[in-house]
Amino acid sequence: MPVSPDMTGEIRSFFDAFVAAFAEFDGPLVARRYAVPCIAVDAHGAVRAFHTAQEVGDYFQAVLTTYHGQGCRSCRFGDLQVVPMGTLSALASVSWELLRADGSVASGWRESYHLLRTGQGWRVVASTDHAD
Repeated sequence: MPVSPDMTGEIRSFFDAFVAAFAEFDGPLVARRYAVPCIAVDAHGAVRAFHTAQEVGDYFQAVLTTYHGQGCRSCRFGDLQVVPMGTLSALASVSWELLRADGSVASGWRESYHLLRTGQGWRVVASTDHAD
């Protein structure tokens, strides 16, 4: 199934909103972009399962607090690739960069997301960090 311009635009908007939420360094705000339950797989293959919105929010608050402590003040994404899986879900991959206050790149990685279209918009069902 070819990706439609509408789906790509919606998913780009989803990640734009993700970046805006990230900039607030508010874990529960970022967590609103996730379905419950959801899973996350890190670059080492460790799997985390989240069963409540509170768990997702707590996880992201810890991550954001760590990033902020390391000097990160914002983030950006690039190289968005979307593979539709019917009309209600898609696989979206992006390259993330964490940015310092001066705009320099602190770190970066590639991550893929299984997204589900819900009545509240796109939500992450699963995310996977790409291994190096």
